[in-house]
Amino acid sequence: MDDSFYDKTSQTQDVNYEQSLRPPAFSEFHGQDKIKERLTLMVEAAQQRGDVLEHVLLSGPPGLGKTTLANIISGAAGTQLHTTSGPQIEKAGDLAGILTNVQKGDILFIDEIHRLHPAIEEYLYPAMEDFRLDIIIDSGPSARSIQLNLPKFTLVGATTRAGMLTSPLRSRFGLVNRLDYYKKEELAVIIERSAGLLEIEITPEGAAEIAARSRGTPRIANNLLRWVRDFAQVKADGKISADIANKALAMIEIDEDGLDEMDKRILESVIYKFNGGPVGLSSVAVAVGEDASTLEEVHEPFLIMQGFLKRTPRGRVAMPTAYTKIGATPPKNTGELL
Repeated sequence: MDDSFYDKTSQTQDVNYEQSLRPPAFSEFHGQDKIKERLTLMVEAAQQRGDVLEHVLLSGPPGLGKTTLANIISGAAGTQLHTTSGPQIEKAGDLAGILTNVQKGDILFIDEIHRLHPAIEEYLYPAMEDFRLDIIIDSGPSARSIQLNLPKFTLVGATTRAGMLTSPLRSRFGLVNRLDYYKKEELAVIIERSAGLLEIEITPEGAAEIAARSRGTPRIANNLLRWVRDFAQVKADGKISADIANKALAMIEIDEDGLDEMDKRILESVIYKFNGGPVGLSSVAVAVGEDASTLEEVHEPFLIMQGFLKRTPRGRVAMPTAYTKIGATPPKNTGELL
């Protein structure tokens, strides 16, 4: 049996694991209170009018609950959810095939909507505003336009790169929400809920220990919970305490601040190889042997949020806390670089 079978099986298990922990309703969704309040009010108002929901844009870093919220909105509205992603819609026919299957009041969820092709966006504008689709068939002298009338639907777009959305597309969303990183207390509640669903015995201190190292992200928290569960099952009696969580996370090199091996390599490179900066992103990427876009999208946001790095017009600069973190002495002229 080839390795691809195990890869596919593992991917399927990961997806099933994540889906099984997703809250089905606003009442079970912890965190993002302001966004929950807005969305709940929007759904209730639309139901009272007997109308279709406004188009909604959800933006923010990966793993904060954009897809989960789309599912909850659909459930609260009592409509069907149709899911796709920006890269999957390659031509107008793909979009037409999706929209012609949508019923009145249904929700179309487009993940990574900023990656839609510009030509596809042009077809999407009248669909969002006037609920019609203008498709050009053939080309040259035989080209002709066909207009399809669509039922009123709601588009829920999700993006990790809100700045890459074009202004015309962004302006067509009636409600724009940005999801922020979660507090440790909120993550601890999420971890305890997930542990209950998975029938894992965990103490409040154990949940707090995992929450503190989850980088403010529920997806990471649930993934770490799964690892700690395995560790506790093999190395302990199956119960997750603060000590067991600490040992399990130390084994995969995640420290008390949530920094992993690559985070520390980034800080060490900026400090030791580039004298604390300023240094360009591409230079850091070469120094640590990682893709620049991965550093910018995955590692830098957390390091900046925690006060270890700072972006300046001249490049990245290590903050005094970064020196303390890796046991180096901050230079006296750090302020001049900022």
